[in-house]
Amino acid sequence: MKTLFLLGAMTLGGFGMNAQDALLTDNGIQHNQVNEITVEADDFEEISVSEVPQAVTNAISKNFPTANLDKAYTNEEKQFKLVLSLEDGTQGTVYADQEGNWIDM
Repeated sequence: MKTLFLLGAMTLGGFGMNAQDALLTDNGIQHNQVNEITVEADDFEEISVSEVPQAVTNAISKNFPTANLDKAYTNEEKQFKLVLSLEDGTQGTVYADQEGNWIDM
């Protein structure tokens, strides 16, 4: 019974390793390294922090009173991608519309 269980576990482990190798295969060529890929989503373009509408800065002050607005981006739909940093040095990104309503993206 132990042998049967061990054989099953080894078989599943072997499938896991083969599946991982398959993920690294591109057009039949085996790759041993993974490259970092950066994707720009929804065509946000960086703007000056001073260009962020007052309604958005008010929403930041109300919901994140200890946060600083480090960077701001906007798109054609007047949505804002906002990079905030807290006093402890952690950073986060939030999204808002031009009226200061939070957007889940």
